[in-house]
Amino acid sequence: MQGIQYAFKHEMNFRTQVIIAVIVIIAVIVLNITPIETIIILLLIGAVLILELLNTAIEALSDVVMPRLHGQIKVVKDICAGMVLIAGVLSIVIGSIIMYPYIFSSF
Repeated sequence: MQGIQYAFKHEMNFRTQVIIAVIVIIAVIVLNITPIETIIILLLIGAVLILELLNTAIEALSDVVMPRLHGQIKVVKDICAGMVLIAGVLSIVIGSIIMYPYIFSSF
């Protein structure tokens, strides 16, 4: 729990992702999305948050191992940020595909 608290306190991206996750979970409840689709959405949320925590841990470790921005450390940090970006974009796409019919069928 301390790691999650640290990330929430010190990482704006993690806080933003948690806020978005809460909004999405509320939408899932309000839209009465099927259990299977809910599981998929929860897995996507979990994947993004886990990858963001992993990214934060790797960045913190990199800063201890090589305090000055070394070329290879920059590559490691960029790759980690890229994995979170890919997970986030895919989550948005898949979540949109799942939620689209529910959002527009209620109008």
